[in-house]
Amino acid sequence: MISCIHFIRHGITQGILNKWYYGWEDLPLVAEGLRDIEELKSMSVYPSSDGTEFYTSGMLRANQTLNAIYGEVPYKTIPDLKEMNFGQWECKTFDQLQQLPGFDTWMNDRSGTFSFPGGESASSFYARAKKGLDQLMGYHRLLELSHRHNGLDSVSTVVCHGGVIAASMCTLFGFAAETFWDWIPAPARGYTVYFEDGQAVKYDNL
Repeated sequence: MISCIHFIRHGITQGILNKWYYGWEDLPLVAEGLRDIEELKSMSVYPSSDGTEFYTSGMLRANQTLNAIYGEVPYKTIPDLKEMNFGQWECKTFDQLQQLPGFDTWMNDRSGTFSFPGGESASSFYARAKKGLDQLMGYHRLLELSHRHNGLDSVSTVVCHGGVIAASMCTLFGFAAETFWDWIPAPARGYTVYFEDGQAVKYDNL
């Protein structure tokens, strides 16, 4: 019996096109994002929806991505899987952030304790994302239990955000925090993580 979770990042938004730092700003997908998803669908990038339990962060762009890929399917929301909250720094480019008080402190922060004004710190984001991941894993284990005696695969699909997916990969596989940025997938892409006895054992790129 296969046990896996598909982690899919939402599609392209105006924030991505503008290279903004944003997380809690509830931006929709843009037309380019929808076209990109349709192209990926035509390439059979996305796994089948058969027997899958669906989840999103509840953000508009995540919900729209799920709908664009799989149509009107039932899903649960896990709000702790929202992207990092940049507070008053939301929807600003790196060049704009350089002009703000606190920028140098952020750049030199190695402890993850710097909090964006009105937002959260890297460490608090990690803790929240882990809480959301734990909730997702709890749902997935219940699915495994329900399928234990019927031989069906246990498959969950979550549509959320690049930072959340990177944090989840680091947590599940014990990757160093310094590799965080390496695990952020491209828009509308992601990873399939396989589990044995509740432990992540391997992954594939989506």
